[in-house]
Amino acid sequence: MTAPEGRGIGGTDDAFRILHVSTGNVCRSPITERLTRHALSRRLGDPLAGGLIVESAGTWGHEGAPMEANAATVLGDFGADPSGFVGRELLDEHVIRADLVLTATRDHRAQVISMGHSAGLRTFTLKEFTRLVRAIDPATLPDPLDDGVVERARALVRAAAALRGWLLAPSAEADEVYDPYGAPITFFRSIGDEIHQALDPVLTALTGVRSHH
Repeated sequence: MTAPEGRGIGGTDDAFRILHVSTGNVCRSPITERLTRHALSRRLGDPLAGGLIVESAGTWGHEGAPMEANAATVLGDFGADPSGFVGRELLDEHVIRADLVLTATRDHRAQVISMGHSAGLRTFTLKEFTRLVRAIDPATLPDPLDDGVVERARALVRAAAALRGWLLAPSAEADEVYDPYGAPITFFRSIGDEIHQALDPVLTALTGVRSHH
């Protein structure tokens, strides 16, 4: 089965797969994956109801490893579920299946894109994607109730990819989420807040539902 240009395998697939990528898949990407799932379930009820599937992997993923204890603590702070997480090494099939790849850093983004599979059009750093999404008028996206969240999500990725060349980062660091591996819980918490703040506008744009703060 070959992948259609510019998106994951499965032209008839009713799901939209979001893949979060960091280095070890034990700190940043597990936090991002589980915060995304938590926010989607709060916005949409059952996250699978919207057809959004959220996964993560690491470019040097610790295959089979649990997430870092500090990462689990941070997820608990947000009321998200850290249980049952298993680290994975990033494989071609993960990239092929993904409709949107969000990475912690520009290095991760470059590594994903270098794997091929037309990944360039659907791979962004998390903060880069947030910056692009903020510039997109939600009224130009398909209505999540009429057309479904999956159609809306696909349109959002296309719009963000089209904007990328025009809306540059204020600084190189602006698009990075730094690695808290081995750092104290206070630094993990600041990274958790950073990820949470970057995800919030993305999930609002994807679902058309604001967070219930």
